[in-house]
Amino acid sequence: MILSIAALIFVQPQSVISEMTNASMDVINLCITLLAVYTVWLGILEIVDATGLGARLARLLRPLIRKLFKINDPETEKYIALNMSSNILGLGNASTPMGIKAMKRLDDGSGKITAPMIMLLIVNATSIQLFPTTVVGLRAQAGSVDPTSIILPTILGTIITCITAITATKVCEKIFFKKRVKNGD
Repeated sequence: MILSIAALIFVQPQSVISEMTNASMDVINLCITLLAVYTVWLGILEIVDATGLGARLARLLRPLIRKLFKINDPETEKYIALNMSSNILGLGNASTPMGIKAMKRLDDGSGKITAPMIMLLIVNATSIQLFPTTVVGLRAQAGSVDPTSIILPTILGTIITCITAITATKVCEKIFFKKRVKNGD
């Protein structure tokens, strides 16, 4: 940033202040737009949790969650289900509070990352998105003619990356588990 400002001072000194002001206004507008989107969706997630829909969602996703995470804790399953469902809606940042709660519950206190914690990280990083809300909102804010044109490529891309990452994680888990068993750890 400092180098850019210095270069701009030498190339077009008259435009330094106007460019900095315009960029600041753009950042403020973007923050307000994202704040509005996340406020609405975090409110909806809070309502989902308060009405018990989160627990029902956890029951619906329980077979998948137990297969991926190898856990049997209804509260953790609920947090993971809420985290996954908000990611599916394209609300990556809005899913963060539930992901943090789930990660804390997955922590065994050993100070080392566990296999379920790694899987939660992988599922979050590669989350399947059926509707990329944040990106569509950003594209609409930027004046895109068709902000929703990315939905199909997003669905395909996230399905492929999620399946690939989960498969790679399961393979690595089996390889490292065999090594730990051989070494007596």
